[in-house]
Amino acid sequence: MHLQLDRVSKVFGEGRSSKLVLEDISFEILPGEFVALVGSSGSGKSTVMRLVAGLERPSAGAVLVDGRPVRGPGSDRGMVFQKYSLYPWLTAAENVAFGMELQGRGRPEIRERTAYFLEVVGLAGSASLYPRQLSGGMQQRVAIARALAAEPQLLLLDEPFGALDLQIRESMQEFLYQLWQRTGLAALLITHDLEEAMLLAQRLHILAPRPGRIVRTISLASERSDLAHLRVSPQFLELREDLARTLRSLDGALGA
Repeated sequence: MHLQLDRVSKVFGEGRSSKLVLEDISFEILPGEFVALVGSSGSGKSTVMRLVAGLERPSAGAVLVDGRPVRGPGSDRGMVFQKYSLYPWLTAAENVAFGMELQGRGRPEIRERTAYFLEVVGLAGSASLYPRQLSGGMQQRVAIARALAAEPQLLLLDEPFGALDLQIRESMQEFLYQLWQRTGLAALLITHDLEEAMLLAQRLHILAPRPGRIVRTISLASERSDLAHLRVSPQFLELREDLARTLRSLDGALGA
């Protein structure tokens, strides 16, 4: 899948009550590429995600998948939210199977794919457990398995680990990176966590707030076999501080 945002702007409301949320946003995601958007509150990250997911339409510009305008949600884009959004009355396996049932797949295929993707996310032994019996990290793995089971070509990650504590979040970042390497899926991550974006993405866009617009783009190191080592390396720490200064200057300019 090749995703393109071509000079996209988004206005909410009309007349005097209208609000420009995004202004002239352009970027692309190539097949198999992991891209991150980082910005503070008001930078329009979630609006970009909703546009890509087909939940909103741009006010100007175009959102294109393989050259065709996005008209609405589609199974080619799988979404994982910060809130696990699991059905509490369904088991882990039933949650993973739910989307495939809506697609009308046959029961033997659903059983096979459910078992496979629970194994992919390391939860083969938890298929019969309900969300209340799973930790936050395990629930998010179920949500990722559910998204993968629908065979998307692009995984949309909306602050996926924001509700997790630090230790679990770091292990989930490692898990997600390894999963991306295994599947070869394209991925779009939105987050306010600069370090997370730097660890996971191949390309990072920094958004300025009110209205949201891209002010800096950077390509990131391709060698990330050991995320724990990378996060304390001098080059990583230096770049993180440089990008953090950019974010602080944007927030400072907004408050001036």
